[in-house]
Amino acid sequence: MLNVPVYLDYTVLRSSVKQSASKPLVHPGKICFKDQYLLIVEYREGIHVIDVSNPANPQNKVFIEVPGCVDIAVKDNVLYADSYVDLVAIDLSDINNPKEKNRVKDAFPYTVPAPDNENLPYAPVDQEKGVVISWEAKREKRNLERTYYPQYPVYYENYDKGTSWSYNLASTNAGISGSSGASFGKGGSMARFGLYDKYLYIVNNNMLFMFDVENASAPEKAGSIYLNGNVETIFAYDNHLFFGTTSGMLVYDVSIPNTPVYIQQYWHITSCDPVVIQDGYAYVTLRTGTSCNNNTVNRLDIVKCSEDYKQFDLVNSYNMTQPRGLGIENEVLFVCDGDAGLKVYDVAVKNNINLLISFPNIKTYDVIPAGGYLFMIGDDGFYLYDYTNIYDIKAIGNIPVVKQ
Repeated sequence: MLNVPVYLDYTVLRSSVKQSASKPLVHPGKICFKDQYLLIVEYREGIHVIDVSNPANPQNKVFIEVPGCVDIAVKDNVLYADSYVDLVAIDLSDINNPKEKNRVKDAFPYTVPAPDNENLPYAPVDQEKGVVISWEAKREKRNLERTYYPQYPVYYENYDKGTSWSYNLASTNAGISGSSGASFGKGGSMARFGLYDKYLYIVNNNMLFMFDVENASAPEKAGSIYLNGNVETIFAYDNHLFFGTTSGMLVYDVSIPNTPVYIQQYWHITSCDPVVIQDGYAYVTLRTGTSCNNNTVNRLDIVKCSEDYKQFDLVNSYNMTQPRGLGIENEVLFVCDGDAGLKVYDVAVKNNINLLISFPNIKTYDVIPAGGYLFMIGDDGFYLYDYTNIYDIKAIGNIPVVKQ
C-alpha cells in the first residue's frame, strides 16, 4: 500500500471560480469585513458572502467557488484569494454576480496536503498533472526506491485554523452598514494575507511575497524576501509590518512599501502567536499547538514599543486557556481563548487589565471589531456582538455551522 496523489488539472483549476447559491458554513476559516459584507472562507472550497447590514439578522447571500482557497483580502471592490498555487482577483462590484478579473499563475510554492495515513510511503508527484488535492491509499506494485516522502511543503488537511488565518491590513473604523470610506477591507488577526499602500503582502513560512495592486483588478508580482523565522501572522501599523512567528515578533519598516527593511525582533518562548498593535503597545497571544513545539505556555503578553520599534519592554503577562486571534478598538481588547470562549478586556491600564465579560462554551478563533460591532468566527459558526456600550455587550446575531 502507498499514498497515490489525486490531482486537479490546471485547466479545471483555472476555470473554476464562479458564483453559486449560498450554502451552509461547514469548515469556516478566515474573515474579512468590507462595507456591509462579511466574507468567510470555507476551507479549500470558496468564500461565503454574508450581508450584515442588519446586525441582528445576518444573511448568507451567495457563495464564491474558489478551489484551494484559505486566505483572502479586499481592496476597493476586488477580492484577492489563493487558489492552490495561484492568486486570483475577483470583482465584487455586483456582490450577487462576482467574477474573476485576473489571475497570477504559480504565485505560491507548490504544496501537497497531508494524507490520512502518513505512515505509508508516497508515490511520486508529477506537477505537470496539476495540483494535489488529496491522497488515495492504493495497493500498487512499484520498485521500493521509487517510493518516497514528497519534498514539497505539506499543507495539512487537519490544519489548526489559528496558524493560518488572514489579516487585511487596513486601519479603518468601518461602520456596520454603508461604505467604510476606505479602499481596504478589515480582517482578523490571524494573518497570511495583508494589504498596505498599493501592495498585497503574503507570508508563506519564511518568505514574504509582494504583489503590486495599484490596479486592483490586475495584481502583478513585485518580488519576495526571506524572513528570519517561521512566520504565522502579519499586521501593519504606522508604516511597519509586524510578523508573528513561532519564536517572536519580527518588525519591518515599509516606508518604501516594495522594500521592507528589517528593524528588530521581540523574542519570546517558542509558541504560536498573532499580534496586534495600537498606540505604541503590542498585544501578543502565545499558545500551545502541535506546530509550535511548546506544550505549556498559554498567555497574553502586553509589550511597550519604542517610537522607532527597536526596543520592547514586557509590561505584563496574563494567563489564558489556549488563545488564538485577538482584536482591539480604542481601549477594548477582544481575545479568542479557544475552548474558554471569547473574553473582552478594558486595557486602559496596561499592567492591570480588567475583564469586562466572557462568553464561554464556544470555541473561538478570530475576531474583527468595527464601529461598535464585533464579528467572531469559531468552531460553531459566525457570531455578531454589539459593544457600543462596553458594560452591556450583547450577542445579537449568529449563523451556525452545519455539522457533517
